Amino acid sequence: MTVRRSHIPGILTWLVLLFFYVPIILLVVNSFNANKQGTHWLGFTLRWYSELFSPKGRNIWLALSNTLIVATISTLISTFIGTCSAFALHKYKSRLQNFHYCLVYTPLVVPEILIGISLLIFFMAVKVQLGLTTIVIAHVTFCTSYVAMAVLSRLQDFDMTILEAARDLGANRWVTTWRVLVPIILPGIFAGGLLAFTLSIDDFVITFFVNGPGTTTLPIQIQGMIKRGSLPMINALSTLLLAVTFVAILVYQIILKRSQRSAG
Repeated sequence: MTVRRSHIPGILTWLVLLFFYVPIILLVVNSFNANKQGTHWLGFTLRWYSELFSPKGRNIWLALSNTLIVATISTLISTFIGTCSAFALHKYKSRLQNFHYCLVYTPLVVPEILIGISLLIFFMAVKVQLGLTTIVIAHVTFCTSYVAMAVLSRLQDFDMTILEAARDLGANRWVTTWRVLVPIILPGIFAGGLLAFTLSIDDFVITFFVNGPGTTTLPIQIQGMIKRGSLPMINALSTLLLAVTFVAILVYQIILKRSQRSAG
């Protein structure tokens, strides 16, 4: 009996790809469109890229630098705290274990607007000047839970008796941690750090509440430019960021394949 293959999965796959990539393609095309509104094609131009690198685009690059500074610092801090929290939750058991898990997972499900408002009220109550410091604190607050979740998923398959065996062989706590534990859970730490970095760069809602004068991040800057109708420069900036992302993915794939060949 011949079983007929269904074309529905393939059709659904193509629909999903079209839904995802068509807007990106339109964005890239409009970055070279001479029409400022982007409603129809008026010809090829590099005007918007030249304006992006001119004094008109100075605020964009300042916002981008603020975003990268905040994302880097908050990623390092949240990765450290999240990794330590995940290891503590996995190793040490208590009657309040479920309550501890609830505290870690709560920021994952709480609406961002609630986190932003609560942090704003807190900073106002302790009279902290809003700026890059408050943005970093806010980003660490919600990124730590994502890191802890990623590391915990890696620790679920980790046998703690390996650490005990290392100590029986004469290794101290420092050697056991850095020579045994960290290499095993490193993929989880890397995944959590990458997730935290991505969330920090993309965040708009929480940053909107806790940013101060002169500390605008890229999402806040783009939102203001959209209100002013500066769509062409946004298209040009988005195209450049997209190109950097694709190059980074390509380099990562090349490095991964070379490492697999050397290991094989």
